[in-house]
Amino acid sequence: MSTTLLLARHGQTLWHAENRYAGVSDVGLTDEGRAQAARLGEWAGRQGSAIDAVWTSTVPRAIVTAEPACRALGLVPRREHDLRECDFGVVEGRTLAEFESTDPTAAAAFRADPVLNPFPSAEDPRAAAGRGTSALCRIASAHEGGRVLVVAHNTLLRLVLCDLLSIPLSDYRRVFPGLRNAAVTELRMAGGQAAILSLNVPCS
Repeated sequence: MSTTLLLARHGQTLWHAENRYAGVSDVGLTDEGRAQAARLGEWAGRQGSAIDAVWTSTVPRAIVTAEPACRALGLVPRREHDLRECDFGVVEGRTLAEFESTDPTAAAAFRADPVLNPFPSAEDPRAAAGRGTSALCRIASAHEGGRVLVVAHNTLLRLVLCDLLSIPLSDYRRVFPGLRNAAVTELRMAGGQAAILSLNVPCS
């Protein structure tokens, strides 16, 4: 029996508005980010009983994004630490261009292969993909046959999508250039295997 996972990236933050890496840092939502969370909540309300549970990462911006959906559904969110965003090391709070201006060699290596050449002191993307994939598999097993909203993060979800769909992890930035804030990607999970049914669908 399959489980449907409705994957949503959190709303826009103050750093993401400037294209800065937020990673595990606690960065608040912008006004637009809160509006995106509200639209996600309205969308969830229209699904009604078709959504059985809501899971979020433990990073505050994901928790806050999920709150309107939980209110609309009358559900208590569950939190999973393994759904947190990747730690971007020395690039937390900086743009790629800013990093490139101080370390062009490392930036070029990252652009060529972001998995073999992550940012200095950053989390290994392979480890992030592993923990994120395991988390989604656990959630799918816990809600077998159901539909679950999962609010998490851009890079973590792109790595996990590659892992689940047998796409080389090093291609995550090319194959999935970015997940839109509070848009929904529908994934069908069964027996540890995944099929993508829709990608980046806006909630408006």
